[in-house]
Amino acid sequence: MSEEDKSINEFAVDKERIARAVREILLAIGEDPDREGLCETPQRVARMYAELFKGMHEDPSIHLRKFFTEEYDEIVLVRDIAFNSICEHHLLPFMGRVHIGYLPSGRVIGLSKLARVVETISHRPQIQERMTEEIANLLVGELRVRGAGVVIEAEHTCMTIRGIRKPGAIAVTSAMKGTFRKDERTRAEILNLIYGRTKM
Repeated sequence: MSEEDKSINEFAVDKERIARAVREILLAIGEDPDREGLCETPQRVARMYAELFKGMHEDPSIHLRKFFTEEYDEIVLVRDIAFNSICEHHLLPFMGRVHIGYLPSGRVIGLSKLARVVETISHRPQIQERMTEEIANLLVGELRVRGAGVVIEAEHTCMTIRGIRKPGAIAVTSAMKGTFRKDERTRAEILNLIYGRTKM
């Protein structure tokens, strides 16, 4: 068993129950769950869900508890953090990029910790709006930053492969806290750092 499989098996996911449910879905759509191509599908889907929803059993705040004391008082930004998540409305994937910036108040964190927060929060049934707020609120609550800004750009397969079927449509959400919300110039600065890439 790989280390990845061991890690996934540690999560409190009832894979046998998932497998039974997937078998029922196959029967409900008129398929034969016992045919060669499908006979192991329920177990595969169960393992996949354990992986995709592993964030339900992790606390994202633990990634922000180790910080360094620094008198740096300008924007810290990590942009283009790739993510994928599962929309809780249709259980279909949505994926894209997260941009996270903050104004420290004497504390900075390792940059990879921001990506770890995204990884944890995205691996649970989600909606993009809540995910955006959760990340920003974590920075405020754990690091006591002067300002936090989060922008997420994502493509939702629930509107690209079904329903309205508009591939290429991108949903953009933002959460601005503290100085980024109150000060128009500071908000413009972080948005320029995210989107004004040709000027850097």
